[in-house]
Amino acid sequence: MKSLFQNIKGDKTIWAVVALLALFSFLPVYSASSNLVYVVGSGTTMGHLVKHAMLLILGFGIIYGVHRIPSHYFKGLSLIAMPIVLVLLAFTIAQGTTIDGANASRWIQLPLVGITFQTSSLASVVLMIYVARYLSKIKDQKITFKESILPLWVPVFLVIIMILPANFSTAGIIFSMVLLLCFLGGYPTKYLLSIVGTGLLCLTLFILVAKAFPDSFSNRVTTWEHRITSFTDGEDGEAGYQIEKAKIAIATGGIVGKGAGKSIQKNFLPQSSSDFIYAIIVEEYGLVGGIVVMFFYLLLLFRIAVVANANASIFAKLLVLGVGLPIVFQALINMAVAVELFPVTGQTLPLISSGGTSSWMTCLAIGIILSASVKDKDRKQSNEDNSDMEITNPLEVLSGQL
Repeated sequence: MKSLFQNIKGDKTIWAVVALLALFSFLPVYSASSNLVYVVGSGTTMGHLVKHAMLLILGFGIIYGVHRIPSHYFKGLSLIAMPIVLVLLAFTIAQGTTIDGANASRWIQLPLVGITFQTSSLASVVLMIYVARYLSKIKDQKITFKESILPLWVPVFLVIIMILPANFSTAGIIFSMVLLLCFLGGYPTKYLLSIVGTGLLCLTLFILVAKAFPDSFSNRVTTWEHRITSFTDGEDGEAGYQIEKAKIAIATGGIVGKGAGKSIQKNFLPQSSSDFIYAIIVEEYGLVGGIVVMFFYLLLLFRIAVVANANASIFAKLLVLGVGLPIVFQALINMAVAVELFPVTGQTLPLISSGGTSSWMTCLAIGIILSASVKDKDRKQSNEDNSDMEITNPLEVLSGQL
């Protein structure tokens, strides 16, 4: 154990924030899982807690393993992973329409283990690394819009097009984060405006085709319409029902809350342990608890900015921002949905909500950020302490050539 802690490198504040959010998550997840047991009739509360614990343990294993990889290796890894991601997304769309009665165009089921894997979560991380690599490659170079279409925007639009029919909110977040990263990376603003216009045009055409031929392919356009209508007009429906219960939970939480495990609305919110877990947190821990949770995400954002600024490498700067900003952005969207500042999106609260692949991909992104935060002298010392022979690493050769 002592050797394990000695090998933990990188930004200690990020390690602390992630660990505290993960430890805190056991309380609301255990409390909210009673909804799945007594209302839905799925498993036991202890079973859901053990599952959450195992997912987080594996997640921290991912963080530890990834943070030991030098950040420049991810240049080469993104080139290898991008074709794999596109194949996985295509397979996810083609495999069918249901898994245990749910829309399966978001997930694939892993053989033998019986775990569902949301490929869009992996695609988001890989795409941001890929975009960071491209932007660092063209930094300080004069580039035309035509030259960037094939290497940059074709992969971006392929990923978004394959995610969009089943998961509009994730596709929207990915597109927004890519645009933000390109802006921060110095990509010409006039070209970005052209991409925004193209994206809106493609979205409009997709909606028109989906409305004209509703049975031609699997999509959730009707669901989007209902959620937006419920948000703008306050109409009833599933989305309106969830928001109403979330608002009741927040309103009855008061300043200090009802206490751990004493939420009432967890029995009525269908997604109380995932999409609407922030409402349960505020109900049980009050305004104080809600502000503290928000503070930790904002602290994480601050440390991400610090790590990015401290790096001399352009790629490392963009890498940290590319994989780090979506975590905080997703958290803020989840909170905004709970207080009805945003339409229902289905986005979980990173590191707190119960879930599988979403937690793992968040941990993957955290590991990448920590990798970029490791100082060169610490990396060299660690390599000297842990290697007795010289090994040629093909990833380092590939990354050096990129």
